[in-house]
Amino acid sequence: MKIISIALSALVAGVPVAAQQGVRGTTQLHKQESLVSEHEFLAAVKGIEESSCQQYDEETDCNGSFDEDGVTPCVWCKCSAVPSRCLSLEQSKKVPAGVFDCATPPDSHDSKPKLIHSIDASSITSDGSGYYPQFMNYSLRDGTVDGSLCDPNSKSLSGYMDITGSKYDANGENKHLFYWFFEKRATSLLEKTKDEPVQDAKDIPIILWLTGGPGCSSTLALLFENGPCKPAGVGFSYGAENDYNEEMISEDAYYFLQEFYKEHPEYKENPLTIVGESYGGHYAPSVAHKVWSKNKAAGDDTFKINLAGLAVGNGLTNPKEQYQWYAEMAKNNSHGIQVVSDDVYEGMTNEISKCVSLIEECNAGDSFINKFACQTAFIVCNTAETTPYQMTGLNPYDIRKKCEKVPLCYDFSYIEKWLNLESTKKALHVSEESNKWTSCNMGINLKFHTDWMHDFSPYVADLLNDGIHTLIYAGDVDFICNYLGNKAWTLKLDWDHKDEFNAAEEHEWGESDNAESSAAGLVRTANGFTFMQVYDAGHMVPTDQQEVALAMIKNFINGGEF
Repeated sequence: MKIISIALSALVAGVPVAAQQGVRGTTQLHKQESLVSEHEFLAAVKGIEESSCQQYDEETDCNGSFDEDGVTPCVWCKCSAVPSRCLSLEQSKKVPAGVFDCATPPDSHDSKPKLIHSIDASSITSDGSGYYPQFMNYSLRDGTVDGSLCDPNSKSLSGYMDITGSKYDANGENKHLFYWFFEKRATSLLEKTKDEPVQDAKDIPIILWLTGGPGCSSTLALLFENGPCKPAGVGFSYGAENDYNEEMISEDAYYFLQEFYKEHPEYKENPLTIVGESYGGHYAPSVAHKVWSKNKAAGDDTFKINLAGLAVGNGLTNPKEQYQWYAEMAKNNSHGIQVVSDDVYEGMTNEISKCVSLIEECNAGDSFINKFACQTAFIVCNTAETTPYQMTGLNPYDIRKKCEKVPLCYDFSYIEKWLNLESTKKALHVSEESNKWTSCNMGINLKFHTDWMHDFSPYVADLLNDGIHTLIYAGDVDFICNYLGNKAWTLKLDWDHKDEFNAAEEHEWGESDNAESSAAGLVRTANGFTFMQVYDAGHMVPTDQQEVALAMIKNFINGGEF
């Protein structure tokens, strides 16, 4: 079984190694900036409710008043709790970042600005054209990568998905999402060369790989973990607007796939598996669900993507369940490594109920209070459950190791150096407008603090109930997205075959020459749903157990038994 792989380095997609170091950095920056106090927030909510700023339609300006420069003093915001309100500039300053998606009105006007507002949009446009239900313009530009750069036995494409006028972006801003595609390796002279499509392309699975951060580049995962290329905004993506929630990410990814298949129709029939790692536990279910729902709604004249499966490795998918297992992982893991004292363990355990309550409130709706609970949960839960581990100086991605290089615990400088060589950028068709390649963008990471505690496991249930095979796997020495928490949410998942899955016996699977056990991992599987605890692997299973990871993924996408 050969595999075709795509690494989509969107404005947020990235490598898992930054996932919970992102928690640490984000928490510190959040405290330093002191965005808003709870008292100020509640005062702002009250001010919004009492605001004299009225709803308006196409013919009405924002409250009919302008400042001395002729510019309306109001900011239009969209939120389900107050779906059609204007805020004064002073009020808008008190609303925490991420609670609203706000856009300012035009800088000038002829009389009354004609502001067009859509109920499903998150900001406004003033050009009179309204919002686009899809992207106004999206296109793919790519080229073949010289085989000498990386792997002469695999055809490789790289380039950009250009997006203009997304319904999520104000003022028609542009985004340019970098991607790198690898076709299967040519293993015999009977197969086509790297410069031509392979004869049996329709039979070869395609993997779309999305890894976490949030705010880190999937290119790093390709080079450090799972790609054929291993040299001794995020990544090369760039643009005026960044994605900062899963709805935006999934929308971008869906249209990337549509455009990719349009430009490369030879792959349209290939079965697609979407794989996420770390914060990709948010991304991958969201993207897969977007593809699935678009397929369901598509008419006969619309191309339906051949979605075959979903896989998540050491992911953050259901925070409510997963955050309850940090204390146990720190003391009672399968390797018998106790990394915190009994007193610290007790303190972590005592804070779990508060953390869970906040996460529940976060997921209860889209009101101001719900979103404030999301921010609060992000700080409270990480302070109580992950910070005690980080203070030990151990690697959060492998409890057996010290954190060698703060903040990511691994040295990626050689990859950064190689990717920023002019020869490399030229070979990969990197735009001159792109920023210098870095592994992670903490500015984007910060924008996800209201998104962090959202639960994406219901998306997994929808997919499973419709026959989309799903694999959840986790290396058992990772702390930050540990196997205990991932196992817990799979057992709690409410889907049609929950009872059969929970009743299925765990059994060992595979072989490993490097693991202490002769088996590769411990598996539970039923009705297309599989959970696998991968032995002696940390956060990045393909790095720590390369042969096991390859065998596991190949078996999964080929419909094999576990």
